[in-house]
Amino acid sequence: MSPRAPLEYSSVTSIDGPLLVVEGVRDVGWDEVVAIRLDSGETRHGVVLEASGHVAVVQVFEGTTGLGLDGVRVSFGGGPMRVPVGAAWLGRVCDGRGEPLDGGPSVLGTELRPIGGRPINPAERVTPGDPILTGVSVVDGLATLVRGQKLPIFSAGGLPHLELAAQIAAQATVRDEPFAVVFAAMGVTNADASTMRERLELREEGDLVLVLNTADDPLVERITAPRVALTVAEHLAFDLGRHVLVVMADMTSYCEAVREVSASRGEIPSRRGYPGYLYSDLASIYERAGRIRGGAGSLTQVPVLTMPGGDITHPVPDLTGYITEGQVVLSHELHVRGVYPPFDPLRSLSRLQRLGAGRGKTRDDHLEVSAQLYALVAEARRVADLAEVVGADALSAAELAFLRFVEAFEANFVHQGIEEERSLEATLDRAWRVASTLPRRELTMVSTEALEAHYVEDAGGSEGPSG
Repeated sequence: MSPRAPLEYSSVTSIDGPLLVVEGVRDVGWDEVVAIRLDSGETRHGVVLEASGHVAVVQVFEGTTGLGLDGVRVSFGGGPMRVPVGAAWLGRVCDGRGEPLDGGPSVLGTELRPIGGRPINPAERVTPGDPILTGVSVVDGLATLVRGQKLPIFSAGGLPHLELAAQIAAQATVRDEPFAVVFAAMGVTNADASTMRERLELREEGDLVLVLNTADDPLVERITAPRVALTVAEHLAFDLGRHVLVVMADMTSYCEAVREVSASRGEIPSRRGYPGYLYSDLASIYERAGRIRGGAGSLTQVPVLTMPGGDITHPVPDLTGYITEGQVVLSHELHVRGVYPPFDPLRSLSRLQRLGAGRGKTRDDHLEVSAQLYALVAEARRVADLAEVVGADALSAAELAFLRFVEAFEANFVHQGIEEERSLEATLDRAWRVASTLPRRELTMVSTEALEAHYVEDAGGSEGPSG
């Protein structure tokens, strides 16, 4: 539906923090875009938080410093915020409202689209399939990212989640098909923003869109940033036929902004002060991923979120886990030991890995060696727990071999340089080498054919101790 003509009022009756109260309005709705014009010629922007009767509450993106009750004209745009869409976005950097930050002109697209998106008919959704390779061994090998999937990264304060997100965005590829990355950064520090921009420059020119909201940018832009990014990505994926990866960091900052706006509206808080509609709000973002029947492209999401205090039951990771298809969990213990990325294999998984890996999609032995590594790490974790109780001297030779295996696993498979890109072949070969530090008889989840083809005889495990 087309927006109605803008309506302008000068009846501002109060200013409270970032909020304007305008009376005497008509036909104004929630989330309507607003322009605030001053007699000095300055224009600020906002959004309607509350509309009741003839009163509208407007949150001003740039803040209300310097505004008075007189000399202010408030223009209601007649509809929700819209951004232009088109291939002209590729190679650009913008803020949370879609305004350029790279010194270039405003992006001109083929049409304006509301940032709320257009719902995908469930009957037209296609099951995700085929991989997106990230060049990161733990993701490609153990938690494969599948086109059309939502695979979040669960982290905590002090862990290198932004570095990992930037590495994935910089290195991600698909085979022989049009591809693009849209990166939405929300509430990051200026130092992190600068580092991410430098890191993402490694992508091919014209292959990346960066939507950047820093911690000192307007709060409401933190809410619009992921929606602007997804609106641009949807057009690239579903209209232009590209495979698009959308990385969003940090979704916890986004949820904090939602909580603050909810408090500004006077809404009754729910768990830990978040609004009761946080689940549906997050779903309105995450469910924009997918593939559409008859379309060539796909939209894949990697949301990044920090768990306050490392609490996975916190509302943000808890609700995210209900909506997405797996998670990559980062470990404080591995980070302290200097392992990057500090991937916790027993808390991480990709529920759609079997749809995007294996025969005809990656390598025939991929799923087998992946399952085998998970099983070996689980057994090594059991042995390590036992050693905590009885001491390493009380362990059998076979049990000690599992402790050596997990050391090799962390050092030679999990750990990789922050700018190191590994091919899938290199990743799977490394997986076999670390698995081969154990005797063949311990590798019970791989076929005889795969074992004969890939077991590494000089890795230290062919003879091995007996249990």
